[in-house]
Amino acid sequence: MKILLIGNYLHDRQESMLRFSALMERGLVEAGHEVRVCRPPALVGRLRVSEYGVGKWLGYVDKFAAFPAVLRLAARWAHVIHICDHSSAMYVRHLGRRPHVVTCHDVLGIRDALLHRTRWTGRQLQRMILDGLARAQHVACVSEATRAELLRLTSLPASRVSRIYNGLNYPYSPMPQHEAASRVRALGVEPEHPFVLHIGGNSWYKNREGVLRIFAALRQRTGEGGAKLVMAGKPWTPAMKAFVSEARLEGAAMELGGVTNEDLRALYSTARIMLFPSLEEGFGWPILEAQACGCAVITSNRSPMNEVGGAAAVYVDPEDTEGAAAVVADALRCADQRRKPSVQNALRFSTAEMLRAYLELYRKVAHEYS
Repeated sequence: MKILLIGNYLHDRQESMLRFSALMERGLVEAGHEVRVCRPPALVGRLRVSEYGVGKWLGYVDKFAAFPAVLRLAARWAHVIHICDHSSAMYVRHLGRRPHVVTCHDVLGIRDALLHRTRWTGRQLQRMILDGLARAQHVACVSEATRAELLRLTSLPASRVSRIYNGLNYPYSPMPQHEAASRVRALGVEPEHPFVLHIGGNSWYKNREGVLRIFAALRQRTGEGGAKLVMAGKPWTPAMKAFVSEARLEGAAMELGGVTNEDLRALYSTARIMLFPSLEEGFGWPILEAQACGCAVITSNRSPMNEVGGAAAVYVDPEDTEGAAAVVADALRCADQRRKPSVQNALRFSTAEMLRAYLELYRKVAHEYS
């Protein structure tokens, strides 16, 4: 089968989506299929590489003016076209009657736009994305929660929207303790001292200020000799830095940016627990990654976090700071008991099963247009 994967514009630096398309390409090639990846070319966008300001607008020229012609030409080669990220769903209208699938990772941006939480330009972009999803031949959602929300927001019939769980986009697994300790020590983390790990960006739904509030409440319960907090991902915002100062968490909480996959694997393998109290998610990859490394996970008692975490995770109300801190305190004492169940739960999300499901879907959409 000839499969054309539509990837993301490189200058947007959407790391998780780049990893997803790379995972699909690698797996499909290994399964014996011909695969090409087509993405918006960086032409005028090279003049100012940025996700903001002038760079963002130059990127729009590449994505909306240059790419459609490139895509229409590339589509002639393929038996099936897979738009790997719903944020590229606006390209559906350029595919004609070519068999195609769109993966929807979440509808958070669309819903924010509908609620006028974004600027005018952002609202127009999200409307184009939603229109593309509504036109799609078939949409594969990464969780039941995302599928239900997409069906609510569009007039798509349920038969054209399926659920295909993500597999791991990196082979996370428990790292030998001596190797993990050496890696985290190089990052400035003391492996001998118990620590709580959080991984994520600064989008509102990641609830990173909530993480700090929960940790501050935990410190009030356990004292200064208790666990520390390591927050990997984007740098702290000014508001987060101000809270750390006001709550006197300097030395107890640290930010950690630029970690590699192996560094992250070491952190998951060394952390006492991974705290992930997101307000919303499309899937929640860190839950799966942490569990695959044998790390106990505390996450939100909301879908899809409980859909991914299963019976192995511990659940909290992400907006109940004191209640969540009490749960974390209890979980720190018995985290080792959750390591084996965590690894077992992660096995439910097989990359091989994900690829099998997509191939079955490719055959289905190709047959519909035959």
